[in-house]
Amino acid sequence: MWDIGDVAQIDPPADAMIGDWLTIPEVAGRIGVPVGRIKQLLRDRKLLAVQRPDGSFCVPAAFFDGGQIVRGLHGTLTLLFDCGFGEVEALRWLFTSDDSLPGTPIEAIAQHRGTEVNRRAQALAI
Repeated sequence: MWDIGDVAQIDPPADAMIGDWLTIPEVAGRIGVPVGRIKQLLRDRKLLAVQRPDGSFCVPAAFFDGGQIVRGLHGTLTLLFDCGFGEVEALRWLFTSDDSLPGTPIEAIAQHRGTEVNRRAQALAI
């Protein structure tokens, strides 16, 4: 299988809330780097992958803007992990609608409103 460290398994309801997914090779093709570099990004927690109910290892497609990782995603992931979130909890938080943003945190990050998202993530640690 993939040697990318411990990978959480996502449950069907969380899987459905994410929407579109990309396999590790698809991510590599999308951003134009070797699969080995994607594995390193996952180990460094600059990207987040989970094992889906069908057994595939995937990354949410919403983490990409064209051929690049959404700017600011890494910082938000770091904050969430520092707050004690696991991979599945971080995904749920990123893809759960927040009326104060409005929209989901990942949508706000993609719209260059990462500072607002990070403030909310920091508040989780208090």
